[in-house]
Amino acid sequence: MSTDQVDALVIFGATGDLAKLETFPALVGLVERGVLDVPVIGVAKSGWGLDQFRDYATASLKLNNIDPGSPAAAKMLGLLRYVDGDLGDPATYQAMSDQMGQAKKALFYLEVPQGIFGRIAEGIAHAGRAQDGRIMVEKPFGNDVASAQQLNATLQSFFPEDAIYRVDHWLGLEPVDSLMFVRFANTIIEPLLNRTYVQSIQITMAEDFDVSDRGSFYDKTGAIKDVIQNHLLQVLATVLAEPPDGTGLDSWRTSKSDLLGALRPLAPETTIKGQYQGYLDVTGVAPGSKTETYAAIRLAADSWRWADVPILIRAGKCLPLTATEVTIAFKRPPYDVFGLGGSAAPNTLRFRVNPDDRVALSLVGKKPGVGWQATVEDLTFAESAASDLRPYDRLIGAALDGQRWLFASEAAVEAAWRVVDPVLGDVVPVHPYARGSWGPAEAAVLLPDGGTWSDPS
Repeated sequence: MSTDQVDALVIFGATGDLAKLETFPALVGLVERGVLDVPVIGVAKSGWGLDQFRDYATASLKLNNIDPGSPAAAKMLGLLRYVDGDLGDPATYQAMSDQMGQAKKALFYLEVPQGIFGRIAEGIAHAGRAQDGRIMVEKPFGNDVASAQQLNATLQSFFPEDAIYRVDHWLGLEPVDSLMFVRFANTIIEPLLNRTYVQSIQITMAEDFDVSDRGSFYDKTGAIKDVIQNHLLQVLATVLAEPPDGTGLDSWRTSKSDLLGALRPLAPETTIKGQYQGYLDVTGVAPGSKTETYAAIRLAADSWRWADVPILIRAGKCLPLTATEVTIAFKRPPYDVFGLGGSAAPNTLRFRVNPDDRVALSLVGKKPGVGWQATVEDLTFAESAASDLRPYDRLIGAALDGQRWLFASEAAVEAAWRVVDPVLGDVVPVHPYARGSWGPAEAAVLLPDGGTWSDPS
């Protein structure tokens, strides 16, 4: 791939938790792979100097089991610069500009709440550093369609759309890349992914833990905003979108945006919300809160390829296990030659996104012996341990190189909000469910006749 490298990396919010848990370890990986060799300027309001900032980065590496004395880590620490200042003060941006020196094309990474994206973009522009620069912003990107549109308009008043990199860290996960690769690197897979052969599609994102000490944050968010509007709709688009064309992987962003735009908006009758028992006792949760810790939805895509194929997504906390899996169930053969009836399950193609990277195709075979008896076995044609390449290593590296296909476009973000907007808030009742269960029993009403939820265990 052609690259368009920057000559400086500026990180706003560089003393926060994301930097500690993800960014500094990713920067070491980028140095090790030869992708990062430019000044890295942290900007925050902590009262620190450069030495304390480097100490913070060193502690981050130790926390992530990276030797700060290794050649790549030592080089990364040497690239660090620091600006301490209020993000509302123009002097902070002038100090940032001074630290950039002769750099002309910087990547500005905003590891801060979305409410101050506009303030920072304006400060960068007033310091004369927006031209030829790129801005990389974390999710959430808006809270509904209207706020996402306003946020886009604000950023685009200082940076052109092709300079805005919207992060969804799931797009940097190895298994999500693997899903795309399996689709388009195998002749036998892609021709089957359409309404002619597919019976239904399901995505399950199960977590066996609760909201813990994040009650105050989670109660303002809920399962739909937290994981469905972004992560799971992006995974769905990776499964359903049309193949990239000859213009390169940037066309993949357009394909995914088109797919998301073809999804019908949700309605109360296609949405089930749940709340695990005990959620209301969590510190930070409002009394009588109606925030969902579980959501199940049924989608339909108005497209030639996917018309009339049921698409089901469920996500929740305090479920029996932690796993994320995509299951594509194929239609049964048009004629039951062997009189198997329901004894032979339909073929399925399953992509395990979490906790490992696994792709499996189920096939029906004959049990040895007299008569026709079916047996179903998985053909696991791709399985590997988790990648050593961190998602933020992949994402920051792509932004440094100007590769946009790993990031969400304006159209995709707004289309995803249009899908979920009608069921945000209290328009859908919240059903209680027991910890360790698969959520409220009411979710079964979303299934097609005779259908069951796919069990990732």
